[in-house]
Amino acid sequence: MTKTIGTTISRLPVLPLRGLVAFPNMIIHFDVGRMMSIRALEAAMKNGQVLFLTAQRELKNDTPAPGDLFQMGTVCTVKQILRLPGDNIRVLVEGRARAIAHQFTNPEDESACIYAEVEQLEDYAYGVTERRAQALVRTAQERFSEYVEHGPRVSSDVEMTVAAGGDPGWLADYIAQNLSVDFAAKQEILEELSVTRRLSMVIRLLGEETEILKIENEIQDELKSQIDKNQREYYLREQIKVIQTELGEQDVAAEAEAYRERVLALHLPQEHEDKLLREVDRFAKLSGSNAEQGVVRTYLDTVLDLPWNEKSEERLDLAEAQAILDRDHYGMKKVKERIMEFLAVKTLAPTLKGQVLCLAGPPGVGKTSIAKSVAAALGRSYARMSLGGVRDEADIRGHRKTYIGAMPGRIIDAIRRAGTRNPLLLLDEIDKMGRDFRGDPASAMLEVLDIEQNAAFRDHYIELPFDLSDVVFLTTANDLSTVPRPLLDRMEVIELPSYTAEEKLHIAQRHLLPKQMDKHGLRKTQMALSDKALSAIIAGYTREAGVRRLEQLLAKVCRKAAKHVADGGKRLTVSEKNLESLLGAAPYKEDIIAKKDEVGIVNGLAWTSVGGEMLEVEVAVVPGTGKIEVTGNLGTVMQESAKAAVTFVRSRAKELSIDPMFYKENDLHIHFPEAAIPKDGPSAGVTITTALISALTEAPVRHDVAMTGEVTLRGRVLRIGGLREKTMAAYRAGIKTVVIPQDNASDLQEIEPVVRESLRFVPVVHMDTVMETAIDFARRPEKRGKTARGAVPLRTENTATPVVQ
Repeated sequence: MTKTIGTTISRLPVLPLRGLVAFPNMIIHFDVGRMMSIRALEAAMKNGQVLFLTAQRELKNDTPAPGDLFQMGTVCTVKQILRLPGDNIRVLVEGRARAIAHQFTNPEDESACIYAEVEQLEDYAYGVTERRAQALVRTAQERFSEYVEHGPRVSSDVEMTVAAGGDPGWLADYIAQNLSVDFAAKQEILEELSVTRRLSMVIRLLGEETEILKIENEIQDELKSQIDKNQREYYLREQIKVIQTELGEQDVAAEAEAYRERVLALHLPQEHEDKLLREVDRFAKLSGSNAEQGVVRTYLDTVLDLPWNEKSEERLDLAEAQAILDRDHYGMKKVKERIMEFLAVKTLAPTLKGQVLCLAGPPGVGKTSIAKSVAAALGRSYARMSLGGVRDEADIRGHRKTYIGAMPGRIIDAIRRAGTRNPLLLLDEIDKMGRDFRGDPASAMLEVLDIEQNAAFRDHYIELPFDLSDVVFLTTANDLSTVPRPLLDRMEVIELPSYTAEEKLHIAQRHLLPKQMDKHGLRKTQMALSDKALSAIIAGYTREAGVRRLEQLLAKVCRKAAKHVADGGKRLTVSEKNLESLLGAAPYKEDIIAKKDEVGIVNGLAWTSVGGEMLEVEVAVVPGTGKIEVTGNLGTVMQESAKAAVTFVRSRAKELSIDPMFYKENDLHIHFPEAAIPKDGPSAGVTITTALISALTEAPVRHDVAMTGEVTLRGRVLRIGGLREKTMAAYRAGIKTVVIPQDNASDLQEIEPVVRESLRFVPVVHMDTVMETAIDFARRPEKRGKTARGAVPLRTENTATPVVQ
């Protein structure tokens, strides 16, 4: 409800206020500096000293337009004008009544004032009882007293005026005028004509401001207490310094301060920084005679020496990395390909985390030495830790620092030695970790080698999470069967096969011989080693998968050459002729095949940890009671293969023209020469079967044929392993034809090109093809009372087995 007091006042000058609100019956003063405001004052002084005060919506606007002003304002009378230095004017005005501007007139220019047609409004308080009004007044007085108690300083005159009470509308305006709140809140109160609602708004505003003031006071109290605490600690610290100076312990305080500066300079995460600063404070409080001080000092030195922020800049030049790998090692294609793949992905995805690779293979093939080359190719620092014989879980995770002699685990120690947080760590001999009552180190390695978990690896000694996700882990193993399955599952296994004779020759020429000559101070003019002599050393003096023994023998030759030169000789030429005088008699002889076809003797192929070997099988059939003798230091699997071979021959006795009762009337003796060497595995199945058929049919076996493969009771030939090494043994022995399982035909791409070109490979599916290839049934003697001599009928589905030349 709005009532007018009189007629509409036309063209009343408007003075815009910035951050202020004028209330009726209140006196306020403010400074005027804008030209449009000065023009409004001048116009008011010419028009009975009356003008219209209203707030502008945006404080930053220096030249507000009519649309930038609130419509509701206050009609005021100018009481006093005081000119100040700098063209500013201080004005004292008294509010007369609320008013609303119905229409603003645009100024002629920016310096002219704005006029408005305003209508004065009066308060209304209909339907409000006197008791309710009195209750609102008392509530407002209480809230204002509480506000004054927590808020800014208010003059006593204001407090007394509010305490005296009065008309609810006037009291609401008076309190609002004296509140330190935003002008927008005061504008809302000004625009409310209802007396009770206006006072309720003031009460609510007082409550909100009081709560805010309480929180501010709590913050100030906390800040003050913290400042007081810091000052107290400063004074106490200064007193401690004086006491330590008198006792000669000033070095401890200086050392503690140096530790503090090192901790803050690292800019570690909050958890790390708080923990280390607590340890520094603890260190500063301990006297030099306290043994605990040494423990804390060692801990701080260890933690601060870790490369928390240091990171190597990786090499992303693929050609350069490939050149480094090829320069240091011959062969090892799979390892090199995997490293180059990692580098290629790293160039496309720089955020790629570290990798966990396991190099598995026999001793001496270069698993450990390739790690340094990989680190150089990646541009990373390198650290090695040997896990052979580790039995204590604390060796991996470290000891609690409460124990005497505690130290960090091997992982953190390797990181510290590497000097960066993204090194290449070589975990050597991971398959030789043990376990006992002290724990299982393999289980501790599960977190280390899990790229999803090792971003927050906690060493028991450090007690702080350390990020291992950028580390490239390279592990080595000889026997993967001893590695726990969960640990093996976290690693990408790369099999490193044994070196062939050709590879050993290249490695010796490129790496081993130059290295040993340089080590023994020999020049090329002082010693010469022919390729034939080198091949003779490899064939007759070594039986190993790697080249470790070969390097020892080359070192021995270099020592002989050094002695020869020291005795006055000019040059030592090592050839096949004088090799025995330098190294002694060759302990090994090359596998030499028989010169003629024989009955019951078959050339088999075997895999050993030092490479492939020829393995002859001999079968003798003698009259007896049906006994089957299997000799030659054989394992369980090989003995079972012999039994399966006998059963297959019995099932094919009729087709092979063999006496069906041979297994009752004869004793079968299956023998593998070199009985001192243990033998096992299923791959001798086809060899045993072929030897049995040859012995029972008296048909000779071709001497230039070798074979490998597992046989079933139905005569199927199954896949085997170690084909690369086995074919190399056949090549060395002078074999012309090698029978392999059809399932292994795809593996022929892995063998050496010289072997693939020199041998004729016959992939087979069934024993019928093996017999056709290896046994010369045309030379089978005729048996009286038996089927006439002739070729053995073969299964038609196997006659088309392809031959790989």
